[in-house]
Amino acid sequence: METDRIELISVGVDVGSSTTHLAFSNLVLERDPLSPSRRFNIQKRDMVYEGRIIDTPLLSDNTIDTERLSEFLREEYGRAGMHRSDVQSGAVVITGETAKKENAREIVEFLSNGAGNFVSATAGANFESLITALGSGATARSKDQNKTILSCDIGGGTSNMALSRNGEVISTACVSVGGRLLATDPEGKIKRIDQPAFQVMQHLGLSYRIGDMIPKRDMERMAEQFAMVLMEVITGPATSPLAKGLMVTDNLNFPDRIDEYSFSGGVAELIYGGNGNYNDLGPLLARRINALKSRLGAPLVEPKNKIRATVIGAGAYSLSISGSSGFMDDQISFPLKNVPVIRVDAKESRLSMGHLISEVRTSFRRFDLREGDETVALFFKDPVRSYYPDLELFARSIEAALPNSIKNRIPIILIFEKDIACSVGNVIRRETGLKTNLLSLDELSLKEGDWIDIGEPLMGDQVFPVTVKSLVFNRN
Repeated sequence: METDRIELISVGVDVGSSTTHLAFSNLVLERDPLSPSRRFNIQKRDMVYEGRIIDTPLLSDNTIDTERLSEFLREEYGRAGMHRSDVQSGAVVITGETAKKENAREIVEFLSNGAGNFVSATAGANFESLITALGSGATARSKDQNKTILSCDIGGGTSNMALSRNGEVISTACVSVGGRLLATDPEGKIKRIDQPAFQVMQHLGLSYRIGDMIPKRDMERMAEQFAMVLMEVITGPATSPLAKGLMVTDNLNFPDRIDEYSFSGGVAELIYGGNGNYNDLGPLLARRINALKSRLGAPLVEPKNKIRATVIGAGAYSLSISGSSGFMDDQISFPLKNVPVIRVDAKESRLSMGHLISEVRTSFRRFDLREGDETVALFFKDPVRSYYPDLELFARSIEAALPNSIKNRIPIILIFEKDIACSVGNVIRRETGLKTNLLSLDELSLKEGDWIDIGEPLMGDQVFPVTVKSLVFNRN
């Protein structure tokens, strides 16, 4: 009997500049009766466990402590009553200055595998901005209130900004402003200085190093400068040399009007009245932002979630669901992880074997990849109509365009924006020599530069959980 409802567990893990924590969400998927393939959409997200918040463990200024992180993860799964096999989706997000640590990429892969086979690894400034807007509640509020909202998640190393309108994130950006960019011991001796803090010190004519005593007045001057940069960027665009130098991404694409602002992240806990002395810039930065908030030109609203915005966004909003008319060869093993998405600009109006082969080869060259060396996902918007002679021509063209992948028995992953995956898969198997290692999915919206994880099919070997992510690590 066909089911119209699926429930699954998703986890979000945030390893940030200051803190590390995780959260579990229960996701409810229901069939869309208006979808041609009756695909599943995520209809409900409920938090089932919000974990402890710990200081991100470091072995040194440049290295994350793998052992302590792993132990924390095991403890939190135990506290939540979860096992790896319970988790079907989610994301590990290494954020801010922590993404610059020497072993950041290795930590991401280690944690994602340790947290469950369906958990993806994610670290990218724009992606983090997106999920913090979703996790804080700003994007949902923009739909409910019919407003344009600028949300800003201020963590230990970066501030991630997003513009939300009518329930959609329309622009994202990131700047190196955070509460943990400089930290001291209880006596005021500097024990941590990240590169953005050196930039601000140079701007102010200061020259402290690790081990130096720093007067509170100079920390206040640094916090004030960071706050001024943040205000410049969120009322933007950045124009001063310092603000431009601290930008991690391009500026936001500012709309004509912003109706509300909101802050999330650890520093936001202090902005909205929380207390705490962390021997860093956080409390001073929060105080200076409050002093400057009159510059915003629109009301400042407290969001639903602040310090937990990243883990909630990563766990509850990182998942996409394919259409229900997928095609899968049973020899493919799941999950498929870290698969680059390559856009193929094949046009239905120009359908021919020569055109399709040329466009596939062009797509590989854009990525400096050789066809047949590794698994990729070829993404097509509108390459062929559902007319058998055209599908047969498309199928034979795919076979001709991927000779090395077929020879090397590399999975052939075809993803379509419209509902044709099952038709394409069946015709390829029937009319070509490509009988195995084929996966064809549809009703997914991707873009070049995305990376995806594809999990085990949820039901009937047709519905697939797909996590779209960004594996962009910021390096000095």
